[in-house]
Amino acid sequence: MRIAILSSIAWRTPPEKYGPWEQVASNLTEGLVDKGHKVSLFATGNSLTKAELNWVCKLPYEEDKENDPKVLECLHISHLMEQAQRFDIIHNHFDFLPLSYSGLIKTPMITTIHGFSSPKILPVYKKYNKTAAYVSISDSDRNKDLDYLATIYHGLDPEKFTFKKEKEDYLLFLGRIHPHKGTHAAIEIAKKSGFALKIAGLIQDEAYFNSEIKPFIDNKNVQYLGNVGPEVRDKLLGGAKALLHPIFFQEPFGLSVLEAMFCGTPVIAFKRGSMPELIVPGKTGFLPNTISEAVLAVKALARLDPSICRAHAVKYFSLDTMVSAYIKAYHTVIGQNNKS
Repeated sequence: MRIAILSSIAWRTPPEKYGPWEQVASNLTEGLVDKGHKVSLFATGNSLTKAELNWVCKLPYEEDKENDPKVLECLHISHLMEQAQRFDIIHNHFDFLPLSYSGLIKTPMITTIHGFSSPKILPVYKKYNKTAAYVSISDSDRNKDLDYLATIYHGLDPEKFTFKKEKEDYLLFLGRIHPHKGTHAAIEIAKKSGFALKIAGLIQDEAYFNSEIKPFIDNKNVQYLGNVGPEVRDKLLGGAKALLHPIFFQEPFGLSVLEAMFCGTPVIAFKRGSMPELIVPGKTGFLPNTISEAVLAVKALARLDPSICRAHAVKYFSLDTMVSAYIKAYHTVIGQNNKS
């Protein structure tokens, strides 16, 4: 099968630090190559892959501020669409804009919807609903006005995460520093639980960081370690007593939740969005609704077995499971296209 993977160009594929869409596109690309498929990855020029790399944007636009993101996006998408006939299927990981090309090419396209950034983008998805193939990344993130081919959870390579049974005396917040992600709530949970908190992630809201987070950083009880890469992330996740994930929005998925469980680390997440689909309460973590309930969950962490966290992640969220599910979806879409 000749497969084109269209990744985002905000960050490198795979990302050096932050970049969930790019990480998923990378995982899938490499997994497909390992299964013997002929894959072309359309991403930034500095991307790393075993597949054929196609690019028009040398550096991610989040790093190269000299360029206009919209211009680069148009060049990036059209670069693939103008050679669509080379492929049996196109897999779009780049949101709604590529859908506008779908009626102009003969090659079938499957679109993974990595969440809805705004209700304002829904008209595009609705316009192509009858002709497109949409994949949701969790059941909770499905929109009632759209039809879906399948829900396919993200998958990670277990070999890239170090299992650690013995934990250290700190809690971890790993993710975007943004009110939606609840960094401020993680600080409060850790303080009331009597544990130190380590924070790592991209500062996405500078004003929020300066007013709600920075005043509490004392490098003893609360540390901010910056936007860390995979190696540091692996050590932080493995050593933590738990990952705190007190989200204040309906999160479509949470890669850091999987990463923690692969390291044998339980997750305490507010019961919103996809969290009930990822976490088994009392087995791989807890799903509190409030800060006070989260504090009680921290006190109950000793009841959880790190090996069960790891086993659950490997069984349900492995790279192989995700790749196999997408291959099945590709065959379905190609078959439907041949009949039309």
